[in-house]
Amino acid sequence: MDNLAVADHPGQLDELVARIQSYIPQADTALIRRAYDYSARMHGEQKRKSGEPYVIHPLNVALIIAQLRLDLPSVVTGLLHDVIEDTGASLDELQGLFGEEVARLVDGMTKVSKITFSSREEKQAENFRKMIIAMAHDIRVVLIKLADRLHNMRTLDHLPPDRQEEISRETLEIYAPIAHRLGIYWLKSELEDFAFRYLNPSAYAMLKADVAKTRAEREDYIRSVIEILSRRLKESGVEAEVTGRPKHFFSIHSKMQQEELNFDQIYDLVAFRIIVPTLRECYEALGVVHANWKPIPGRFKDYIALPKVNMYQSLHSTVIGPRGQRMEVQIRTREMHAVAELGIAAHWSYKEGAGPAQSRDTERFAWLRRLIEWQQNLKDPQEFLSTVKDDLFAEEVFVFTPKGDLLDFPQGATVIDFAYRIHSQVGQHLAGARVNGRMVPLRYRLKSGDTVEVTTAERQTPGKDWANHVITARAKSRIRQWLRQQQSERSLELGVSLIDRELEPLGLSVAQLRGKGRFEPALKEFSHRDDDSLIAAVGYGIVTVAQVLGKVLTPDELKLYRGERPATLTPPAHSEKDQRAVKEQRRAIGNAVIVSGVGDMLVRFARCCNPLPGEAITGFITRGRGVTVHLAGCPHALATDPQRRVPVVWKAGDETPRPIRLEVLCVDQPGLLAAMSKAIAAAGVNISTAEVKTTGNDGRALSLFELKVTNAAQLNNLMHSIAAIDGVMRVSRLGQHNGANHHRV
Repeated sequence: MDNLAVADHPGQLDELVARIQSYIPQADTALIRRAYDYSARMHGEQKRKSGEPYVIHPLNVALIIAQLRLDLPSVVTGLLHDVIEDTGASLDELQGLFGEEVARLVDGMTKVSKITFSSREEKQAENFRKMIIAMAHDIRVVLIKLADRLHNMRTLDHLPPDRQEEISRETLEIYAPIAHRLGIYWLKSELEDFAFRYLNPSAYAMLKADVAKTRAEREDYIRSVIEILSRRLKESGVEAEVTGRPKHFFSIHSKMQQEELNFDQIYDLVAFRIIVPTLRECYEALGVVHANWKPIPGRFKDYIALPKVNMYQSLHSTVIGPRGQRMEVQIRTREMHAVAELGIAAHWSYKEGAGPAQSRDTERFAWLRRLIEWQQNLKDPQEFLSTVKDDLFAEEVFVFTPKGDLLDFPQGATVIDFAYRIHSQVGQHLAGARVNGRMVPLRYRLKSGDTVEVTTAERQTPGKDWANHVITARAKSRIRQWLRQQQSERSLELGVSLIDRELEPLGLSVAQLRGKGRFEPALKEFSHRDDDSLIAAVGYGIVTVAQVLGKVLTPDELKLYRGERPATLTPPAHSEKDQRAVKEQRRAIGNAVIVSGVGDMLVRFARCCNPLPGEAITGFITRGRGVTVHLAGCPHALATDPQRRVPVVWKAGDETPRPIRLEVLCVDQPGLLAAMSKAIAAAGVNISTAEVKTTGNDGRALSLFELKVTNAAQLNNLMHSIAAIDGVMRVSRLGQHNGANHHRV
């Protein structure tokens, strides 16, 4: 479990050759030795941070690749994977010496190795896209990269702490989930344990010590259970191999964190595995286990009947074993065990000089095809990275179509996700659904074993809230795409209406200007590809009518336009209510916020979070109403269409008072309201309204204040002052989502 030593001895090359010959007897061993000699010669005097000759690294990577039982070109690539990046070797030279396939794999590894995951989400997402594309082109590239990462983690001791933490976080967030998705569980576990060791060294050391204390007792327990299981299976006529192993550190730590348990409260530290010759004997062995030990309800999973996406198959059951301890038992055939140990590598077959063979294995990579589709459809990098991480970590749900086809979904997927999985048009026109024969709402969350049937209607289209009830990238992408298209069409209509209204006194119209190509100067000025996108921008409120007309009208037309219009160039509102709202916002906001370097945009503040100067903010373009400003962490802002977000900043020196609401929980006693009012007045803050009510018979009172403050610093000082009053229990800012303003005593 603590495999942190680096294999390094003169016989490593012989060990590599022997390991390959164990599963490829006819392997060209001369090619392996030639690749090793070339790598050693090209890396020459290069040293690793440990002081070892650099060639030790590619040799160890090749050993891990052979442990995965990959083909000969993959092993040779392991030996050569750094020569282009770190030495003077060229791709043409590699192709001449080792063939086109090896050169292609080394080139793929070189490109993937240049990916550096940084803390900036957008850069990380773009790099992850490259990883996904590399996986699509040849999955062996990523398998080799995983071997490379594993050996780097085994030798991470020699790097400074900041690099250890950075690489470990990247390993835990990206590479371990990929290994899990590829079904290589031993590699995933080792990557997680190394990452855990460097990210939380104190917890790792403590857990390692706790495990060591109970080692003798645990080993005795494992021997006892193996003996009992083997005897009972033999008595039942089931030929089986029984093994037991302790769970790895990171999985124990994760369980302790999730269930808030101490180490001595974790009982299922050991997992037992029963390997049998046939599928029938899997279920017979399960019967033997359940006949001897009581199964724990809800802890049985049949991954044989319903395999995981990566085609992992096994029976899992947790039972109350000897000494009253919980223990997990996994039952599988030898073929299933090979898949569980090698994952995707157990199925990936190659033809000489060609890509992956087309076979029944195609279904095993459906999730990979979906990743490719997502990276093409999701334009917002943060959304892409979030979606991919969610999918890598997600537990699968398996449902049936009416024809009996089995489909997999991430946990939490709904009927809408199912419809879009069948076909985009089925999703776009989804009208209703039946699950197991009964009608269900479209937001129904799918459960394993459900049979789902959907109905469509030509006039049915996605609702605005559909995006809140789906979790698959395909569904999210299609829904948002459709909503954007609809909004774009409405914005275009509104833009035409606004411009036509301003042009009417001049005897002109949008149609006339279009026909004469007069929008061309405005297209260049405001960086739009065509007339429609420019006019839609007017409808959105991104560009004003006056700004457009200033570029498309002749000087004489502009004089006439300005002579007939008021001094303000703000486009007319669409109703009296809108006009009042615009005037009110103009008075309240002025030029407090600068939008993308422009100070005269129509701007309003979101009521859901009421941002204040000094707080991080983001802008969202609202159709026909300019830009709405939210707090950067506001959930409503994060849920908006990424393509309509714009950067906004506070203008320096703005002191316009802004409304906020405070909630104060306090002891119900005389004089407290007066004390709070005095603290508010002392802070130079005006009270718009105040409401006080008792919360019941618990001796508490709740006060709600509507105040006007000028900035976040003034509000924080005020909240601190109120929180310091004797009898005040909590001060909270309402309508503010990032948790920054919250005071307790």
